[in-house]
Amino acid sequence: MTSEPLDQALIEEGSKKSGLIWVRGADAAAARALWHVWHEGAVCVVGGGPGEQPLEGLPDGGAAEVSVRSKDKGGRLVTFPVTVAELVSGSEQWEAAVAELKGKRLNAPDGEEMPARWARECRVLRLVPTGAVTPVPAGDLAARPVPTPATTREPVPAHLPKLLFKRRKRK
Repeated sequence: MTSEPLDQALIEEGSKKSGLIWVRGADAAAARALWHVWHEGAVCVVGGGPGEQPLEGLPDGGAAEVSVRSKDKGGRLVTFPVTVAELVSGSEQWEAAVAELKGKRLNAPDGEEMPARWARECRVLRLVPTGAVTPVPAGDLAARPVPTPATTREPVPAHLPKLLFKRRKRK
């Protein structure tokens, strides 16, 4: 855990209120956006399987850096170092983390069968804060998005602007 109580409180409150964090593994060039939950003093994420968020660059026992954004303004709130711990499927810690994660997972294709699929195909990681918060950098940290097969490069349908910007007639 972090050494400063104020740092710990900022990390915990920011992580609880934000639905999205940015995680950069020790060897990753760019941070990746991940949905998460705050559970028992750490950030918990699930992914790595088909249809779930990618968790490349986050090996068990490795180090990473987490940035939490403000829910109101979307800007960086706090950045802190973490240690990655992969939870063993079926363990008491895994069951508790999955129960929290299941409630936050949106649009799951398999509903109640999701924990069983996560146990077979995915990784559940616990990102434990290890040090003081990192100072916010002065410069711009904008970067190109990480490539993904989910993007499309098709032209906008011709009728879409008319539908979006059509004025309503007054009666």
